[in-house]
Amino acid sequence: MDELWDPAAPGVLTLPSGLRVRGRGLSRPLPAGPLPTYGVYLLGKAPDPVAWPSRWVRWPDFRLPADPDDLPAVLTDVLRRAASERVEVACSGGRGRTGTTLACLAVLDGVAPDEAVGFVRRHYHPRAVETFGQRRFVRRFGPGVSGGRATG
Repeated sequence: MDELWDPAAPGVLTLPSGLRVRGRGLSRPLPAGPLPTYGVYLLGKAPDPVAWPSRWVRWPDFRLPADPDDLPAVLTDVLRRAASERVEVACSGGRGRTGTTLACLAVLDGVAPDEAVGFVRRHYHPRAVETFGQRRFVRRFGPGVSGGRATG
């Protein structure tokens, strides 16, 4: 890998650990600069093909993931990859589903669940995590939690 994401590049969120992930809206042109080496696409229908490895998380607009129990594994993989790859997370607009996912990544990276939405709004986009249900999902996401629901 020649380089990871530039922390000053549009959409790049630096997590407390120093890992960086780019969030973006697929409805806008691909940003200038290096391409992702891995992508997670949060859409209600399968995304268009991309030139890098990717994963689709079925997630209708303004809602929650169709399989919330799968999300912790997807995000653990994102954090692992972000140590050595340019990972992007994207939905259509880049705020609701992407912001929710970035907030859940922040929780996995050590941000308290009740502070994660504020963290992402300060460091990614001021209107990230658009709905009450998405905010509640983030607050319930964390250790001992699967897909926003308590386990065991």
